Amino acid sequence: MLEKRDYYDVLGVQRGASEAECKRAYRKLAMKHHPDRNPGSKEAEEKFKEASEAYSVLSDPEKRQRYDRFGHAGLNSAEGFGQGNFTDIFGDIFGDLFGTARRRSSSRRGVDLQFELEVSFEDAVFGASREIRIPRLERCERCGGGGAAPGTGPTRCERCGGRGQIETHQGFFSFSRTCPSCRGHGQVIRDPCPECGGRGMQTVHRPRTIQIPPGVEEGTQLRLVGEGNAGTNGGPKGDLYVSLSVRPHEVFERDGVDLHCVVPINIAQAALGADVTVQTLEGDETVTVRPGTQHGHRLRLRGRGVTRLRHSGRGDLYAHIAVTVPKRLTARQRELFERLSEELDAERPSDRGFFRKLRTAFR
Repeated sequence: MLEKRDYYDVLGVQRGASEAECKRAYRKLAMKHHPDRNPGSKEAEEKFKEASEAYSVLSDPEKRQRYDRFGHAGLNSAEGFGQGNFTDIFGDIFGDLFGTARRRSSSRRGVDLQFELEVSFEDAVFGASREIRIPRLERCERCGGGGAAPGTGPTRCERCGGRGQIETHQGFFSFSRTCPSCRGHGQVIRDPCPECGGRGMQTVHRPRTIQIPPGVEEGTQLRLVGEGNAGTNGGPKGDLYVSLSVRPHEVFERDGVDLHCVVPINIAQAALGADVTVQTLEGDETVTVRPGTQHGHRLRLRGRGVTRLRHSGRGDLYAHIAVTVPKRLTARQRELFERLSEELDAERPSDRGFFRKLRTAFR
C-alpha cells in the first residue's frame, strides 16, 4: 500500500496556512478533480478523495493539532475521512453547486420589478399622488397557484418516486441531482390549468397609487415593498422600484433645495430702482430693486425653494437680475441717451487729470 502524502502538500499550502487558505486550496482542487467533471477518470476520483481527506483533517482544529505533532499516526482510523464526512464538508463549501435538489423545490421570493415614472417639476417640489399600471405575476386565481386544472391535482413523479432527486453512483461516491421530469418538486401536473398553462402564475395589470414625497429629484428611487412578482411555492412577493425622472421647468433651475431664475429689468430701473415682479412656484411676488443695481445681482426670496426631502422647511429662491439694453431706439430715446451720455462724461475726470492724481498717490 502506498504511503499517504503530507496533507499540506496535497492541498499545496504551507504548514502555517490559515483555515481560509486551506479552504480556498481545497475548493480549487475539488472543482478540478470532481467526478462529475471527469466522468470515468479513476485518477481524478482518487485525487478528489485525497484532497477531501486532507481538508477534513486540516479544517478540524483538534485533528490538525494531532496531525502536526504525530503525522498520520496521530489520527485514529475511526476519525479519518468517510463518505458522511465528505458530504458535510463538500456541502458546506460548495453550497448550491452540487447536490442541492431539495433546495430548488423550496419556496422562493418573487422577482423585483422596475418602473420608470416621469413627474412634473411642481410635483417633485411639493409631492403628489400618481396612479400607475404595471404587468406583474400573481398567483393564478383559477387554480389557486397549484397549476393543475380545477378538480384535478398533481401526481407523484414516477421517475424519482416523489423525492425530487435522482441519485447517481460513481465509484466511492454517491451524488444527487434534480429530477428533470418534475424539476425537484416530486410531483408532475398531468392536466394543467387552462388559464395559466400549469405555471400557477398569470400576468395581471393592477392599478397602484404611488405617493411621491415632496422634495424628490431626478433619479430618486421609491421602493414599494411586496408590489413585485409573486413568489413560488408560497414564497414572499418581490418589491417594486419606481425610478423618477423630473421634467425641466421653463423658468426655474434647481440646485439642491434652492431655485434660480432670471429677472430682466431695463437700464432706467437698474439706475433709479423699481418694484419688479418675480415669478415663484406659488404665484408672483413683488420685490424692490435698489437704485444702482448692477447686472448679475441676485435677490433672495427665503422659503420659496424646494421642500427638503424627509426634513422640514424649504430652500430659497434666487432671482438673478439681468439688465437689458435696448437694441433699437426711437428718436426721442436716442436724444435722451445722448444727453445722459454727455452729462455722465462731464462728471468723469479727464484722463490726464486722473493719471496725474494716480501718480501723486503712489509717491
